[in-house]
Amino acid sequence: MATPKSFLGPLFERAKNVTDVLILKRARAKKWQDRTLKKMLFHARNTEYGKLHQFESLLIAEDTIAQFKKQVPITDYEAMHAWWQREYKGEDNVTWPGSAKYFALSSGTTQGASKYIPVTQDQLKSIARASRRQLFAIAKTDVPKDFFTKHYLMMGGSTDLNFDGQKYSGDLSGITTLNLPFWIDRFSRPTDEIKKERDWHQKLEIMVNEAPNWDIAMIAGGPAWVKMLFERILERYKLNNIHEIWPHFSVYTWGAVSLTPYKDQIDAMLGRPVYYFETYLASEGFIANQNKLHSSGMGLVFRNKMYFEFVPFNLDNFTETGDVKPGAVALDIDEVEEGVDYAILITTCAGAWRYLIGDVVQFTDVDACEIKIMGRTKQYLSLCGEHLSVENMNRATLALGKSLGFSVPEFTVRGLKHDNGEMGHRWFLAYPAGVEKPDPTIAQGILDEALIGLNDDYATERKHVLKRMELFWLPESDFLDFMDYRGKMGGQAKFPRVMAEGVYKEWLTFLGGRYQKDTFA
Repeated sequence: MATPKSFLGPLFERAKNVTDVLILKRARAKKWQDRTLKKMLFHARNTEYGKLHQFESLLIAEDTIAQFKKQVPITDYEAMHAWWQREYKGEDNVTWPGSAKYFALSSGTTQGASKYIPVTQDQLKSIARASRRQLFAIAKTDVPKDFFTKHYLMMGGSTDLNFDGQKYSGDLSGITTLNLPFWIDRFSRPTDEIKKERDWHQKLEIMVNEAPNWDIAMIAGGPAWVKMLFERILERYKLNNIHEIWPHFSVYTWGAVSLTPYKDQIDAMLGRPVYYFETYLASEGFIANQNKLHSSGMGLVFRNKMYFEFVPFNLDNFTETGDVKPGAVALDIDEVEEGVDYAILITTCAGAWRYLIGDVVQFTDVDACEIKIMGRTKQYLSLCGEHLSVENMNRATLALGKSLGFSVPEFTVRGLKHDNGEMGHRWFLAYPAGVEKPDPTIAQGILDEALIGLNDDYATERKHVLKRMELFWLPESDFLDFMDYRGKMGGQAKFPRVMAEGVYKEWLTFLGGRYQKDTFA
């Protein structure tokens, strides 16, 4: 099917010859960050939050940044909830000037109840600005000249938002898709009617039906769902690879979850290599994006109405359960080091102030201000000091898959303290369709050895305190069905890598309905 000519082509072609201004030195980044915070404090000085925390006085302080850290507390969703509820009920000028029309629904992977996070017009503009920068980075690769005249498949949430008479709420991807700039909306797929579909199964089926009518050049979406779409398209049309139906497919962008468990499987369904670009778009804002091929991480997005701080993720600042301690020390961009775990704080143009987003990052290049996501503050396993990160788990399951001859598509872990005082980890791993169920004893040995090699603390505790390691293999369909069971199907949903108590009980109940109830006792 023919696609309209894009006026963006020449613009992006010129961008290939522009010096990469997004690769920043920290000194410049620090100046920009200081300036950004002062502008935000000035803008919000007359809000209820600004008055309470005396933003006016911060603006005339001798050291605004240092005083900001003393005067404004570190917050999280629980701390901001009461403020944002006032906004949701229609009150203006609470945490940011005006009133948010939209609220992003987010439950993350560690909480059960949905969170309502404000999305202001300023934030929508900042997300659009960051998205343009991502497209410029893509333009500087050797994608075909007609790349920007093709279709872009966006596998996000429904644009049919909830409306309760006060505010609209839904997935951030649905909100941003509904507010796409005209220059991208005309090329985006699926069509507006399909974007409204709330039932993920139905939406996926419609996309499979419509696939031959689209000329897809770029795809954005969670790897688990993109993988599922590819599998169904190949099966429906009896194809050898996805390029037989979308020959111009050249770029895949994803975020919020590690690509590691899925990449080999996605690659196997392609007819040729594509470019992978990672983004860091959270419900609270656009934080970072990969601005060059083969970079070690994603570059923080500066000059975009967001201020960053970094709290060393250690026992000085956090409890064993991942809760921030009073008096935790937050560092600026010019104080961070490579290879250190930091919990990231953000101050945004949607009224989040020194907000603990819940993600843990490491700097892979401090000069370029590039980071990678290591996991969640609540998704580290540390029953007895083993400090096992999601990044450790991803790399260990990748090694396990290579040893067994297939990629492990999903996994989750629960730390347990048994009645006899023993501590241990209980692993649930998925094996893909068409693969015979592996031997759990063999897999346990391989996985344990990989984790010992990756994490010295884990190696030490396995010798002394962490005595038990259990491993269960389940069909991949169990993991996907559990997401459906919890109402978490869709482009932004992801399976929790470390299970909190409430979700773990749901998981056992779900499995109990499929297997003998004492199997996982």
